[in-house]
Amino acid sequence: MYIGVSKLKDVQSEKDLRNVPLKYVGVKNLRWPLRLRDRQKGIQHTVADVQLAVDLPQDLRGTHMSRFVECLQGLDYLELGQEEQVLDLLKEHLQAKKAMMRLKFPYFLQKAAPVSGKTAPMDIDCVYTAEKGEKFSLRVRADVPVQTLCPCSKEISDRGAHNQRAIAKIEILADGMVWLEELAEWADKAASAPVYSLLKRSDEKFVTEHAYDNPRFVEDMVRELALLLDNENRIKAYRVEVESIESIHNHNAFAVVEKGWQ
Repeated sequence: MYIGVSKLKDVQSEKDLRNVPLKYVGVKNLRWPLRLRDRQKGIQHTVADVQLAVDLPQDLRGTHMSRFVECLQGLDYLELGQEEQVLDLLKEHLQAKKAMMRLKFPYFLQKAAPVSGKTAPMDIDCVYTAEKGEKFSLRVRADVPVQTLCPCSKEISDRGAHNQRAIAKIEILADGMVWLEELAEWADKAASAPVYSLLKRSDEKFVTEHAYDNPRFVEDMVRELALLLDNENRIKAYRVEVESIESIHNHNAFAVVEKGWQ
């Protein structure tokens, strides 16, 4: 027998007497297909891991989880303004003062090898974090694999120097469009050398020697990135972390720089 929705008890809307407001309640680990703007190809398809949340007043027992997915239904092409529309829907449908959406997804760059010019896709992990209370904010993050070569190892060794892959985690608040490709290019520029999906022998020789000629501590790299970001008028705040996956130590090394970050 079908029972109308109006006759089903709304437990979530019951009054709560514990007098504890919640900063956020919501859903996470929801996979969602998305199309993104791609600087080279125009559009790129990906799958995002989605987190959605709103604040919950102290007098309400729970939220309505199905409404989160309903508010996301219109999001299939991610561009400027789309994130704010989703947050406005969340605030409206869940009677909230604040809303948050986090999208984590792989993004593929078409990267050409430095000598042979052979091109292959290389993935970077990206995170968009959008929040809206009275004002809207959007943080964009890209985790870019690069190479670091130890200046100390180079200085004290008769032959070679230890080098390894590192991850540059660049998160920004910006006015206007900043391409994910730009974040990756800045990371490459600040590193000892970029990394690639496809390298021929001539490329491998070039990258190895380029890293040797450009030794970088993680401290060097975050400072180089800070100088690059300071020269970009579009960027209002940033947080940069570089983590080096050390090749001769049983630990990783990292450094962080922030400016205008809250």
